[in-house]
Amino acid sequence: MSLQLGDTAPDFTLDSTEGPIRLHDYVGDHWLVFFSHPKDFTPVCTTELGAFARRKGEFDARNTRLLGLSVDSVEDHKGWAQDVADVGGTAINYPLLADPDLEVAKLYGMFHPKADPKVTVRSVFIIDPQKKVRLTLTYPPSAGRNVDEVLRVLDSLQLTDGRKLTTPVDWQPGDDVIIAPSVSDDEARRQYPQGWKTLKPYLRLLKAEDAVSA
Repeated sequence: MSLQLGDTAPDFTLDSTEGPIRLHDYVGDHWLVFFSHPKDFTPVCTTELGAFARRKGEFDARNTRLLGLSVDSVEDHKGWAQDVADVGGTAINYPLLADPDLEVAKLYGMFHPKADPKVTVRSVFIIDPQKKVRLTLTYPPSAGRNVDEVLRVLDSLQLTDGRKLTTPVDWQPGDDVIIAPSVSDDEARRQYPQGWKTLKPYLRLLKAEDAVSA
């Protein structure tokens, strides 16, 4: 199955390090960063899970929950947890799902047998409170993820959610945003009386503070 942006995230129930979890109940009225890692007791995964744990407060501040998954058992997850804490400096503070039968990995397209027939790839899904898939990323097993990038895209999604705004290349919170081309200049003047900077007729930059206050 190939999930596309805007699809409803398929619901499921799996055992985890914090007991059985039903996805839609776990999301609730939060955003969710749902990610797979190839295997417990492996070097890159150890660094990644530690980084997510260490920065969980930044996701909490964005009303966002974390949820991990691999093909390993709950017992393996719990046995590995101390290694993650030793390396990352913070104990794992979010649930890890156990998917030994690849049920959810295949449902979400986290299993790419041509890359590795035994483990999941490094997938990331951002799911919104309406249970819609808003971002998908897939990394090979050999490359660790960038937590800053996950947070950056989450900030962009939350800022522009339900608004006719977009964010430009390398955007960071506090940077100018773009007024969508679907908004006419007349409509933009009503909504943003402070004005904007026009680079091209279709590329109008709005100051971040004006976007937030509108």
